[in-house]
Amino acid sequence: MLVAAVPDPAGGARLRDVDGGAETGTDDFAAAVRAAGGARWLWPSTADCYPRLVRAGVRVARCHDLELTEGLLLGYAGRWGEPRGLAAAHARLTGGPVPADPPPRPAVPPGNAQGTLFDPAPEAPGLDALLDVYRDQQARIEATADPARFRLLVAAESAGALLATEMGVDGLPWRADVHDELLHDLLGEPSPVGGPPRRLAELAARIAEALGGQRIHPESPAEVLRAFSREGITLPSTRAWVLRGVDHPAVPLLLEYKELHRIWTAHGWAWKQQWVHNGRFHAEYVPAGVVSGRWATRGGGALQIPKVVRRAVRADPGWTFVVADAGQLEPRILAAVSGDAKMARAAGAGDMYAVLAEESFGGDRATAKVALLGAMYGQVGGQAAPALATLRRSYPVALSYVEDAARVGEAGGLVRSWLGRTCPPPSATSVEIDPETGPGAARARGRFTRNFVIQATAAEWALVLLALLRADLAGTGAQLVFFQHDEVVVHAPAGRATEVAAAVDAAGERTRRLLFGDTPVRFPLGVSIVDCYADAK
Repeated sequence: MLVAAVPDPAGGARLRDVDGGAETGTDDFAAAVRAAGGARWLWPSTADCYPRLVRAGVRVARCHDLELTEGLLLGYAGRWGEPRGLAAAHARLTGGPVPADPPPRPAVPPGNAQGTLFDPAPEAPGLDALLDVYRDQQARIEATADPARFRLLVAAESAGALLATEMGVDGLPWRADVHDELLHDLLGEPSPVGGPPRRLAELAARIAEALGGQRIHPESPAEVLRAFSREGITLPSTRAWVLRGVDHPAVPLLLEYKELHRIWTAHGWAWKQQWVHNGRFHAEYVPAGVVSGRWATRGGGALQIPKVVRRAVRADPGWTFVVADAGQLEPRILAAVSGDAKMARAAGAGDMYAVLAEESFGGDRATAKVALLGAMYGQVGGQAAPALATLRRSYPVALSYVEDAARVGEAGGLVRSWLGRTCPPPSATSVEIDPETGPGAARARGRFTRNFVIQATAAEWALVLLALLRADLAGTGAQLVFFQHDEVVVHAPAGRATEVAAAVDAAGERTRRLLFGDTPVRFPLGVSIVDCYADAK
């Protein structure tokens, strides 16, 4: 049963069975959802409709997120970036003026930004508009080149939105005392007046001494460049790899300072006070926050937690973490989507790079890896060229797949993922998409589209895995608590850890078959059962 719902600001909702039935109202949306059991829900936006339900103890098994689906369909039609909310979608459908989507809500930790739902909207569209847009979306999905794949993409995207809300509300287990201890070990005591902690202050003094006694702010690239210039050294930037090529006593101090300063500003005491409450870190995840379909976060830096800080991520007493990481995911995706039979056989092994090395690079695994990553990311010149030529001779179908995508991008065209997510057009202004102007813009666009067809499909693989695993874990007590690109973390009762690990493996195998059918390509998951996230292999 598919039930359409338009929540109201007071916590009620207007409801209707999509397959027939009269419109009804309820003053308690959470109670209505609970009473509907396993119904699938159609609503304007999971990010707006679901957080209050989760906080009320209600979980939804499946939904159709109209806003996310509209974004996918607009992208497919080459209209990436147009407003995608219910009001905008209905206006497009009826020929009215299309309103802009509301601006993103500011992140208010711990996770409450996801809870500022049901904000009053003037003349908000009702159930009739919701159903009209939904039916139009179904027709547009049927008009895609492969409706079955696109329906899977919509289902996975909607399931991901449910999980993103649940993880944000539930939070990631976090030991504030362990975090405090590691910050003191790394940074020393915090400054009583709000400045840098002791270790950073000491490093800044030593850096000044190494640079002739003139004090600088080591976190300022401009000041560092000027300081080296006074030493007779001209640098293009202060990136770590640039500094490592300079023989100067200030360099190791600067590298250490940069690393510790990043921890202090991004995950230091102020961050802990703001984002960690009651033993949980509550992030706000943004499904499809990146153009490839990868998730982003709004505040909190959940997807950039340094490994050393992960020591604070500890399972509750009597619980443990099951951490699964997909190794060599994007190369295996290339083997699956390209249809290159020889590469697919290589991707059936536990170490794909080792097989490529034996077949084509005289056993040189490092060169095989560089060649394959270069093919996917557009590093095709210089020292990579000979290895890439070898790869092209051995796996011509796979290389043609990414090179065709690059040519389409250079010509200003659009490319799609395996399930149908479409890249933005060249007119998009994101720096991520088009970092150059002038003669290099076409080449930059080609590098972007070359990788998009792989990275976006890898994001789909991860979404399908999450959707299947979320369903399989229902009723076990275990919870998905973290997700980052190709890694998932489950918080599970210690006595069920082995069962959960088996469920992760089974979900990975089902994901492979659901996406790619009877392919020889394998997507092995490295599964660790640990009490501390930093200990996962």
